[in-house]
Amino acid sequence: MNVTDGTHVTDGTHVTDSAHGAHGVTTLKPSRLSLADTLRVGAVGLRARRARVVLSALGIAIGIATMVAVVGLSQSSKSDLMAKLDRLGTNLLTAEAGKDPLGQEVRLPKEAVAMVERIGPVRHATATADVDARIRRSDVVPEERTAGVTTQAARTDLLEALNASVARGGWLTEVSERLPVTVLGAVAADRLGVTVPGEKIMMDDEYVVVVGILDPVELVPNLDRVALVGFPAAEKYFDFDGHPTTVFERSSDAAVEDVREVLARTVSPGSEGSVKVSRPSDALAASAAADKGLTTLMLGLGAVALLVGGVGVANTMVISVLERRAEIGLRRALGATRNAIRLQFLTESLLLSALGGAAGAVLGTAATYGFALAQGWTPVVPPWSLTAGFGATLLIGVTAGLYPAVRAARLHPTVALSVP
Repeated sequence: MNVTDGTHVTDGTHVTDSAHGAHGVTTLKPSRLSLADTLRVGAVGLRARRARVVLSALGIAIGIATMVAVVGLSQSSKSDLMAKLDRLGTNLLTAEAGKDPLGQEVRLPKEAVAMVERIGPVRHATATADVDARIRRSDVVPEERTAGVTTQAARTDLLEALNASVARGGWLTEVSERLPVTVLGAVAADRLGVTVPGEKIMMDDEYVVVVGILDPVELVPNLDRVALVGFPAAEKYFDFDGHPTTVFERSSDAAVEDVREVLARTVSPGSEGSVKVSRPSDALAASAAADKGLTTLMLGLGAVALLVGGVGVANTMVISVLERRAEIGLRRALGATRNAIRLQFLTESLLLSALGGAAGAVLGTAATYGFALAQGWTPVVPPWSLTAGFGATLLIGVTAGLYPAVRAARLHPTVALSVP
């Protein structure tokens, strides 16, 4: 080393005027790199090997993108589901006739709806009933080919109770419920090939006119696969006995559980054990729980991808140490400390991981917005998912770079500069 003026030496080693020993020996102290210099030195190695850097960062990017997208899509789906539940309401209960202990079908009383309406907290009650009528597109279609569509009788206030809507055409009225007309569920219309109101289909040997097609009924999806007729028309044309099969009721949210306890014995006194009472919104809640399980699985896959990316970063850094032995030896010979070498390679590893993490966050956010908008959801990317992704990136960077950094710092200048 060359001392220039008694206080400074080359390659970052300096002497202070007070740093003299008892015998007049000068003590040299190594200089320290600033943060800006550390980042600049760390970035030099990355710029020199751009293709390898991109490939190594890709593994980190895939892992972070997967985790951000999975969390974002899960939250977007949940947000859409909660908005749907708020719109549809969670205060709808259904009472459905089942079988008695002897296996015989239980028939609900014709007055079941009126009986339910007498329960204090009940605000609205209506019903549907199964009708024994085969449905065909026309008389040239064999009777056994029903297209998977069944017939049900419905009251005129059904849509109001279910918060359902008509996509095309109209709904049953006090006049049309007595006529041979029908309203098709969304799936039923598709299976029968009916696209517009006014077309005719066959129920048994009777032609009926389609007056409307429903939007999907989210709370009661089985109605999507049925053809609905009025109670009076079902009795007149299809020998329907007038007994409802399913009763729907709405009450205040606070009274739902109280109504649920008495609903079965109200609609079927004496055989309440054969009546199934359920809340349709519970199915949507169960769907949210299933989505949570799937989200956990996908997060696990993202963590595996992130681990693979970390191994790639570690491999890249180890190879970088082997290729740059001469550089390390030269820096050590010029006065760089082991800590400086360790810091250099740790910085490179952190920058490499951060590059992949930033790219992954952008890709995951873009994927979330793209898929959510395509599904008609409101995109939601929780800030904590980005923060967690960045934290995971830094952890991967430190873990992957620690061994190569220590290995580089242990290289003796003479060994590093020697020609193999």
